[in-house]
Amino acid sequence: MRHFCYLYLVVLSWFFFIPNTHELQAVQTQALLQLRVHLEYPSSLQIWEYYQGDLCSLSPSANLSIKCEDDEVTELKITGAKSLKPPRFNGYAVPNQTLSMNFSIDSFFITLTELTSLRVLSLVSLGIWGPLPDKIHSFTLLQVLDLSSNFLFGVIPPKISKMVTLHTLTLDDNYFNTTMPDSFDSLSNLNILSVKSNGLKGSFPSSLGKIKTLEVISLSHNELSGDLPGLSSLTGLHVLDLRENHLESELPLLPKSVVTVLLSNNSFSGEIPKQFQELDQLQHLDLSSNFLSKTPPSALFSLPQISYLNLAGNVLSGTLPEKLNCGSKLGFVDISRNKLSGGLPSCLANTSDSRVVRYAGNCLSVESQNQHRGSYCKESTSGWKSFKTWEVAVVMALIVVLVLVLLVSSIFLWKKYHSRKTIGQDNSSIAVPSEILANARFISQTVKLGTQTVPTCRQFSIEELKEATKNFDLSAYIGQGSIGKMYKGKLENGSYVAIRSLALSKKCSIQTLRAKLDLLSKLHHPNLVSLLGHCIDGGGQDDSNSHKLHLVYEYVPNGNYHAHLSEFSVGKALKWSDRLAILIGVAKAVHFLHTGVIPGCFSNLLKTKNVLLDEYRIPKLSDYGMSIIIEELEKFEVCSWESNVAFLPTKADDDVYNFGFILFESLVGPIACDKGETFFLNEKASFGSQDGRRKIVDPIVLTTCCQESLSIAISITTKCISPESSFRPSFEDVLWNLQYAAQVQATADADHKSD
Repeated sequence: MRHFCYLYLVVLSWFFFIPNTHELQAVQTQALLQLRVHLEYPSSLQIWEYYQGDLCSLSPSANLSIKCEDDEVTELKITGAKSLKPPRFNGYAVPNQTLSMNFSIDSFFITLTELTSLRVLSLVSLGIWGPLPDKIHSFTLLQVLDLSSNFLFGVIPPKISKMVTLHTLTLDDNYFNTTMPDSFDSLSNLNILSVKSNGLKGSFPSSLGKIKTLEVISLSHNELSGDLPGLSSLTGLHVLDLRENHLESELPLLPKSVVTVLLSNNSFSGEIPKQFQELDQLQHLDLSSNFLSKTPPSALFSLPQISYLNLAGNVLSGTLPEKLNCGSKLGFVDISRNKLSGGLPSCLANTSDSRVVRYAGNCLSVESQNQHRGSYCKESTSGWKSFKTWEVAVVMALIVVLVLVLLVSSIFLWKKYHSRKTIGQDNSSIAVPSEILANARFISQTVKLGTQTVPTCRQFSIEELKEATKNFDLSAYIGQGSIGKMYKGKLENGSYVAIRSLALSKKCSIQTLRAKLDLLSKLHHPNLVSLLGHCIDGGGQDDSNSHKLHLVYEYVPNGNYHAHLSEFSVGKALKWSDRLAILIGVAKAVHFLHTGVIPGCFSNLLKTKNVLLDEYRIPKLSDYGMSIIIEELEKFEVCSWESNVAFLPTKADDDVYNFGFILFESLVGPIACDKGETFFLNEKASFGSQDGRRKIVDPIVLTTCCQESLSIAISITTKCISPESSFRPSFEDVLWNLQYAAQVQATADADHKSD
């Protein structure tokens, strides 16, 4: 009897201690299963396929978490595997990266709204694409919203400001590309706002300064411009990350609570506010690559919590105090590439393993790390002092300039009127010299590319490049490029670059050449190798027989496309879908060069050896735009190149024609590069039959492609290499056909996997 009572008590206590759970509502279960269909059965939801129990009782994992209260879902976190993202997105489905063309973001969010009690929603790296629907505001109880690493584009819905319970909003790594709504002040509970790595434009939302609860503002890697308002009223702010934007005001006052301030790679100007000396909680301060001037406050170096201080790449001047105090936690200091002079304070000079200090590129009286001459740094302040001292002289100068402008305008209008009267009688009369017109054309290009937000092309010193390449040592020599010799270099900051060296006659117009190089450096596209800067060695020596031009590019580490097509080992061979992805990237780059700038940039030396691949096999076109420089040099007919340059045509047709051979080589392998047009004309008929294709097409392509996708590629290849330029397609047509071929191939691959 005693044992029976004991058992009874155990069973009774077990009953009372069971959590009070209820089975999930049928409508919410159905909504979850429907979401799996919308998301096209991601691997993170595979467990749902055969699970017969209550979905709320599933144990959480790194990729999936569901929490419920009573009989409703309150938390849903799903992380997918679509983390690899192209730098550019055109708003349509991308095979193997986004959800398919059948995906409807509106239908997806309509299904989500069935989960009426959601408080936490996290949908990361799932390939969701489309504009974020306005109906997002219907989640009235939502506290955490994370939609990062997807393909959302367009506008951040203004109605998101109605989600008043929200305390975390994360939309990182998407493609939002308009202005941010300026109505966030109604989000009175918001703690974290993170919308970094998008394409946001316009000004910094002033309404953020009214949200007293904000702790983190992260809007880095966007295109925000204009002034940054004061944020001192945000007394709880800990992190401010606005790196890689185009903000151009003076630095604002900040609250004393900030721990991390990252404002690098903007256009901030003026002095570093003395108020920064009062930021006792500050640990990380990055103000590098701006236009900050005058002497930095010495107390910045001795803030009690400061561990990272980066002031590099500004125009800071003056002398740091001899007895400068450095905080005990200060582990990294970078004051390089400024205009500081005098001695280096002992706490920065006598460093140990616990502190890294960089100070190259100043005018400091030290022997280690490269320093400029004193005259270089004096230029930084003399102009400003003169401006402030002689205000009357400046006003007079402005008046003189205005009079001259009016005079020139009057002469120009008179000549224009005169030319109208004499038109048809003397067409040889030109009022404006052709050289000025040529320069005006490039000024127009520069304006259209956005001179207000993109810094000018960096001018490297020859000493920097010699140090980067060990004085252009043979060990740094990469090989002969399409134009010039190529070297690999390592800059002082540790980054690798590729350097193209060219021999130029000194009779070339250095000023015009620099203007065109500045234009070339503004051609930014994810599939173009970026021109970082240049160096004209010997430009100041009148007795020099020639100048040396060095073009500094980003270094792309994974070789060229031609070499990858030549790789026949199973693990490294490029299958057909890989080749299509590379071809689409190159086509996007050329399409941008033709249509994304005015006037277009043609004759881009297209060939597989000029298509470089990064570590993710994202293609980057090199040697593009060289016709911009060659045109200028050939006009003077005095420039000697270190490599043989074939005739450079000037029409878009020629890029289409040359791209056709990139397509052809992708189909048949590198043999096409060696034999060229004759080989194509002889083998063209082989594309028309299955037997012919087996004879000519690369076996790797044949074994990894579907016939429909292959036929589309063959068709566009044949059109590109048409002898008649009028029969060749536009690059827009080329790009569309390649994307269609890739979509067809992706569908075939998916069907094959399901079988």
